[in-house]
Amino acid sequence: MADVKDQKDHIMAGFTEESLNKRLRHLNSSQLSIQTLSLWLIGHRDYAHTVVKIWSREILTGSESKQLILMYLANDIIQNDKKNGTEYGKEFSKELTKAFKQISLSNCSSRTRQKLTRLLNIWEERGVYSKIQIDEFMDAFGKESAKKPTGEPPSKKVKHSQNHKSKMTRSQNNDIKKDIEFTVELGGTDKLHVILSSKTPVNDPPEPEELIKVLNDSENAPSCVREHNISKLPLEIADVHLIYQLKGEELSRKVKDTVASLTNYNTILKCEIEDRKNVYSKLHDSIQSQRDLIYQAEQKLQECHIKLQKVCQVQQEVHKHLQNIPNFPHLPDVKCGHAPLQSADDFFTAD
Repeated sequence: MADVKDQKDHIMAGFTEESLNKRLRHLNSSQLSIQTLSLWLIGHRDYAHTVVKIWSREILTGSESKQLILMYLANDIIQNDKKNGTEYGKEFSKELTKAFKQISLSNCSSRTRQKLTRLLNIWEERGVYSKIQIDEFMDAFGKESAKKPTGEPPSKKVKHSQNHKSKMTRSQNNDIKKDIEFTVELGGTDKLHVILSSKTPVNDPPEPEELIKVLNDSENAPSCVREHNISKLPLEIADVHLIYQLKGEELSRKVKDTVASLTNYNTILKCEIEDRKNVYSKLHDSIQSQRDLIYQAEQKLQECHIKLQKVCQVQQEVHKHLQNIPNFPHLPDVKCGHAPLQSADDFFTAD
């Protein structure tokens, strides 16, 4: 909480490379953290060239998770800076190709690759960059290299296993399919594969761990601390009738401090509203995805019940057929009292 509080303080402070490096170190994956730093950097767009150079350096040296957070930061800056200028858009366009290439060379996970591919698709749909530039970023990012499975084979005792596979396909309606494959072992060697595929809107349903994290972040919102501090403002500042009792520098100092606190509080509230909208969106996508999977599971279950009934009917028919087959051990012995049949050679033997 102390890091988040320090990151939100002095949002309109002057720009220095040291302050930027400090804020980048404290940057995390929450939307509140990303948007707060984005607003601060947009307010200092005169230093766009320096900001992007430092950002590019962090991309080259950062871990995979840090690289993804930095790409989200760049996205927020680029899209929000379009309203007031294009400084950041132009500067980032010079470094994004190198950034995507660096992330690709670091063998990022499939989930990180999916998120960044979706980010490029959004840029193309919203016209953030031209088709030629998007294709250049795509080429630098490359395609995911085929990876051989390294996991251990499933134990023979396991009767049921679940394997989550997220597949992102760019189709005409820009849908995302998320497949869940159930492998059921039958008998010991035979296996039945059942695949449930949820079809959701453009937003990718979050993983449970990601959903838990954003919910915890929303509960620990810094606005609660700020609200407590706002409630402790001096009475002579909050009451118009008492403000006339203050004079000179004392009045000026208290008013400036109060205005700075309220401005900072309003900025944090705006970011928190967007953060809560993001939580709502993730919950909505997750619930819709689970409903789709439940519906498909019910359909599969109904199909299995119908097939089971047919198998039972066939089993009964086979049982009846077996009952009607003669009991061969109790048939009369054909060798008793009868001469044996001639062999094939006897037919060609001359008399």
